[in-house]
Amino acid sequence: MKSTLASLFLTAATLLPLSAQADTAVLAGGCFWCMEKDFESLPGVSEVISGFTGGSAENPTYRGDHTGHYEAVEITYDPEVLDYKDILDHFWVNIDPFDDRGQFCDKGPSYLSAVFVANEEERALAEQTRQAVVERFPDQTVVTPILPLSTFYPIKGDEIAHQDFYKKSPIRYKAYRFSCGRDRRLQAIWGDDATV
Repeated sequence: MKSTLASLFLTAATLLPLSAQADTAVLAGGCFWCMEKDFESLPGVSEVISGFTGGSAENPTYRGDHTGHYEAVEITYDPEVLDYKDILDHFWVNIDPFDDRGQFCDKGPSYLSAVFVANEEERALAEQTRQAVVERFPDQTVVTPILPLSTFYPIKGDEIAHQDFYKKSPIRYKAYRFSCGRDRRLQAIWGDDATV
């Protein structure tokens, strides 16, 4: 019986497609609506989840207590298409790394930018890419920190409307993004490297 089950399992395993390997990255770049849109357009990214991280309050919510938390996104990507450094390179040109009060028109602690690293390899790559930004802009101060990864809390419940907002409410999203000046500022900083 055991050999029949084992044989059946092996046969089924060879006929079923293997699940794709995926890695994740957690980044904060101000409004998570915009970060979600900017990363979902990147080939190799399969999912971007809006949420909170970095604070001590458990189960933070948008309209409730999210003290100390950053608005952030959890990016799931295929490492055979792009790697963690590619994710970081895309991150830097989609934020204002010099703003110590928030991002674009959104000000306050929850809108600050940050890279959240899960291990020393990620930290080394994050430091390397941050240093490249420092060297590119020697007359400015890069304030975006590299922080240890903590619990990521996805948007949920009544606030799930924030997830995929740019798809659900494209006119409102475009109006917000334009009025916030995000793309104008990105182009002013990054020039042709901006992905707007």
